[in-house]
Amino acid sequence: MPCASLHDLPEPPPGRTGWPWTESSAALAPTMPDGGQWPRVSVVTPSFNQARFLEGTLRSILLQGYPNLEYFVMDGGSTDGSVDIIRQYAPWITHWVSESDGGQSTAINRGLKLGSGFFATWINSDDMLERDALVTHLRQCGFSPGIVYVGDCLYVDESDQPLNVHRGRVHGFEDLVHVRTVWRAHERGHIVQPEVLFPRQLALEVGGLDSHNHRTMDYELWGKLLLAGAHFKYTHIRFGRFRVHPGQKTGQDWAQTQSLIDTAVRLVARASDLPGPVREAIVADLRAYEREYWLATGPLARLGLPEGVVLPLREMRARLRRRAVRLLRKAS
Repeated sequence: MPCASLHDLPEPPPGRTGWPWTESSAALAPTMPDGGQWPRVSVVTPSFNQARFLEGTLRSILLQGYPNLEYFVMDGGSTDGSVDIIRQYAPWITHWVSESDGGQSTAINRGLKLGSGFFATWINSDDMLERDALVTHLRQCGFSPGIVYVGDCLYVDESDQPLNVHRGRVHGFEDLVHVRTVWRAHERGHIVQPEVLFPRQLALEVGGLDSHNHRTMDYELWGKLLLAGAHFKYTHIRFGRFRVHPGQKTGQDWAQTQSLIDTAVRLVARASDLPGPVREAIVADLRAYEREYWLATGPLARLGLPEGVVLPLREMRARLRRRAVRLLRKAS
């Protein structure tokens, strides 16, 4: 797919400046010095009712300046104007669709299977690639089989204001499943999905994303890649932007934690190279961490009440608070 330029794409919305609105990446030459094609990279964006962020996502990928990029946008039947935005950018998108798709993981898998890239990633419709991400990666690291490349990730808020820069600390399988001491340690060692480039075919060979895992599908994929013998290499390149906002699934802390622990336990069960006592110790610590996390969620949990009682009570309290806020706004 030919590189898009700022002059090719639709005008940005009024008041939007900087990357990826009025700035673009430094473009590579159309071919390598020997006349061959640059290694193909496939990018997939799963999309569902994120119109307020979607255009920035699309532009951050299309303006990478990377000549051999294929881009798939898999929309799940949005009704918030997302499809109109996608149509504006359709001439520069390899393939897009808007239809019910069975969820985020299924949509990403479909995009990866449509692709033909040597390496791939997915960028959710509220996240972005950084300026010059792909060109800088190619120049500094290249692409080697069996390597999962992990860059740095800039956290931003709803208004694109920077919050902090993250760098993961997962170097092997045991790092990944040591949730307490690595993934969720005080200095978080987790991997943020937009900072990753992985071998597309290897990801498909290990089964891609689990279509039944709707919260920690990326964590599970990293585990499957490690178990398949992939090596994780940290590039120290500013590669992706992860947006923090109230509507995202990762903000649902307890449900996210349950999914993380359950996924880690499943991965440990598959780690046949680990001695049985080591696997048992890891699982015991995972379940202990889960219990401690639950008790820390509030006084009702610490009283020993079961989730089936506590969670509905919390939801009822949240609904009453939202109703009170609406009434106060009307009164004022």
